[in-house]
Amino acid sequence: MSSKTTSDGRGAGQGQRVTLRTIAEVTGLSLSTVSLSLRGGTTLKQETRDKVAEAAKSLGYIPDRAGVRLRTGKTNVIALVLDGAEDSIDFARQMIQGIGHAIKGTRYHLTVIPEFERHLSADTIRYVLDNRTADGVIITHTGPRDKRVQMMIDADFPFVSHGRTEFYTPHPYHDFHSEAFAAMAVERLASKGCSKVMLVIGDDSTTNYHNIVTAFHKTAARAGIETQVLENTQGMAPAETRKLALELAQSPDRPDGIISDSEMRTISLVSGLQDGGLVLGRDVHLVYKQTSGILPTLFPALDSIREDVFSAGGELTRLLLQRIAGAEVDTLQTLAEPLPQWRG
Repeated sequence: MSSKTTSDGRGAGQGQRVTLRTIAEVTGLSLSTVSLSLRGGTTLKQETRDKVAEAAKSLGYIPDRAGVRLRTGKTNVIALVLDGAEDSIDFARQMIQGIGHAIKGTRYHLTVIPEFERHLSADTIRYVLDNRTADGVIITHTGPRDKRVQMMIDADFPFVSHGRTEFYTPHPYHDFHSEAFAAMAVERLASKGCSKVMLVIGDDSTTNYHNIVTAFHKTAARAGIETQVLENTQGMAPAETRKLALELAQSPDRPDGIISDSEMRTISLVSGLQDGGLVLGRDVHLVYKQTSGILPTLFPALDSIREDVFSAGGELTRLLLQRIAGAEVDTLQTLAEPLPQWRG
């Protein structure tokens, strides 16, 4: 007597793994038809594909990745190389959730590779390329001449970057429109009467940094506003940033407007400015880049400009899957517009 297969994909009493043969027996279809259907065979009737998909889902079928790789050369995996030095609150969680939501219902699985030392990130990409551990890669925090991008371009390997570069050869990317963010923030502070504005910004190795700084100076020059850039705050301890803000508050030459490119820095800045006796919205105005819902709760009167990181994860996935399918690079470059949240 043949054993029954339970809904969790195991043979009743035997712990057997659900296979293509199991699905063939349940559906009454041939093994080759089931195999073709699960590979996305378009020559089959939609009714047949639906029947196989429904059976596979109800039985809890999990593809044997090793077998898939042997047959097709594909891993059905996309890899996210996530910069561990990011200082935007909730960035990683929202990015991963956005990607996870986008691959739901596809054959792809997500592997997350956190990078806490950026100089080693090229080694991670080399490992993926040499061992073909994924069908495509998403990278974050790109630099102008990013080694990882060059490696994947040279290998003709599917990838998409969260951020732009300065390479002549085009590549797929999705990026926050940081130039628009900087211009929007300067114009907001100018509308409040600010005449001296400071930009507090972190990592100067990214393309995002250069885009923001350039747009900041250009927009301020058009508005006749004096500018100052507080640089190299990436990796600075919150206590250090708070101390800088306290000293700034007590300086007779302090700015009357501040733009912050990160929520973590904003918390430290606000703490130091308030400890220095300044009233936000009266003595100094501040606009920050928002990536979570936390700061609006802490500082409900502060203006922010939001980046939708969840949507960015979804867009990066969409672009990568299209690239894996063979779409042309010049159709896979998009920008996310900043979302102003004016509260003052």
